[in-house]
Amino acid sequence: MARAGLTGERLAQAGAELADEVGFEQVTVSALARQFGVQVASLYSHVRSSADLKTRIATLALAELADQAAAALAGRAGRNALLALADVYRSYARQHPGRYTATRFLPGTATPELVEAGRRHSELVRAVLRGYELDEPAQTDAVRLIGSTIHGYIALESAGSFAFSEHSSDDSWPRIINALDTLLRSWS
Repeated sequence: MARAGLTGERLAQAGAELADEVGFEQVTVSALARQFGVQVASLYSHVRSSADLKTRIATLALAELADQAAAALAGRAGRNALLALADVYRSYARQHPGRYTATRFLPGTATPELVEAGRRHSELVRAVLRGYELDEPAQTDAVRLIGSTIHGYIALESAGSFAFSEHSSDDSWPRIINALDTLLRSWS
């Protein structure tokens, strides 16, 4: 093990924390080396590149988010499950903005761990959809609709796009989820 007890996992965790502080786009191997007070070269025995580091951060963030979503969904169905899933994503984005951005990261080559973490999210959304009794291809379309709506809302909200309205984004959120629920219940 290198100086400071560095490992790939420790670097990913430190990178995730740094992403929450300065933004995912600003995380590099050089930035982490400065944070740990080591030479950049000493980190390359644990991560291959900044892209590898970002892939590890994305994997960590997707796994954290999937764990939280799975816990929130336990015992819920239909609208309650949809709201629980949406709230977990929104809360995670607020608490961990850099990590949330990392969950949207698409590296040139995905690792098996990243693919698995992404698959868990798809399974969680499909678990929510079981309460709506949708068959294929409607289920795939609904997964895309839910993802687009939730992630789009979160992206606009975090960018400050709703800040210029007297009506709070917190007031709109449940209405958006209710509209999704209505649409999913009436999907033909």
